Amino acid sequence: MFLKNNLDNKLKNWLWVFLWAGVIFFFSSQPDLKSGLPNQWDFILRKLAHIAEYAVLTLFLIRALKEHRLNRRQLLFLAMILALLYAASDEYHQTFVLGRQGVVRDILIDGAGVFLTCLFTKFRYSFNTRL
Repeated sequence: MFLKNNLDNKLKNWLWVFLWAGVIFFFSSQPDLKSGLPNQWDFILRKLAHIAEYAVLTLFLIRALKEHRLNRRQLLFLAMILALLYAASDEYHQTFVLGRQGVVRDILIDGAGVFLTCLFTKFRYSFNTRL
């Protein structure tokens, strides 16, 4: 019974990762997304969305990887690498979408969300022995 529950938790946690990756993919597939705000505000909103969507992806990755008995350093490093690889693949994907372009700057902005989430997680759990 314990093994089945553990497997169910692993699958559920990875399901959230893949669902969120699908949400990111969906929005990246939309040609020329605009918020309707003036240009400078639209730019800021879009970049904040990049940070937020990759922060959430990183949280889901951390939660899924937690089930695999990694130490904290390995867990955060692997979550960071996987999220950044997805960010790079997402920018590459955008080169095939009409009205979109892949930009290295956006990978760095996505990386800010990834890094801040890992930093928050490390800080939050530095007072707690378990992650």
